[in-house]
Parts: sequence; structure tokens; C-alpha cells
Amino acid sequence: MKIICRCQDITEEEIIDAIRQGASTIDEVKRLVRAGMGPCQGRTCRRLVSQIIARELQKPISDVFPPTFRPPNRPVPFKLVMAEFQRQEKEDLKKAAKPKIGKKP
Repeated sequence: MKIICRCQDITEEEIIDAIRQGASTIDEVKRLVRAGMGPCQGRTCRRLVSQIIARELQKPISDVFPPTFRPPNRPVPFKLVMAEFQRQEKEDLKKAAKPKIGKKP
């Protein structure tokens, strides 16, 4: 048993099964078995998955489409969101309290 995606514990056999089910791109393999969906976002396993796809489909690795990328999301603590909201609210109140030059109240 050879682990290809360490983040998700995906084996070479699982990737080959996905290819036999019709996956022919890294994104399709990712959707079927979650290879490349861990914290590294495929930086560790992407090349290995490409090589397996090329080998199993008997085509050059240059014909294996590269995956699409999404930036990793990180949770933001609610207190940071509230602090920014309160800061903006104070700023808006200060702007509203300043008299406009040339205009009578």
C-alpha cells in the first residue's frame, strides 16, 4: 500500500480505482477520492497524481490537465470581525460629527 496524498491518507490503489471509474484529470481524481484536498492543497501529491494518471491512461504527462486552485480559507475569530466593525463605526461617527465647511447647520 503506497500513500500518495499524506494529508488525506489516499493510496495509489484508490487513485487507480478513480481513474478506472472515469477520472482523467487531477480535479476529477480529487473529487472522487479527495487527493489534494488537505492542508497542503495538493502541493505534496499533485505531481504523483499526475504521474499515475499519465501512466494508467498511457498518455504523456503534459496531456494531464493541471488542477484548478482555490486559496485556502482560514477561520477568522469573531472578536476580530467585531473589532473591525467597531473601529469603522467610530470612524463613521467622527465623520458625521464634523461640520461641513461652507454649510450652515
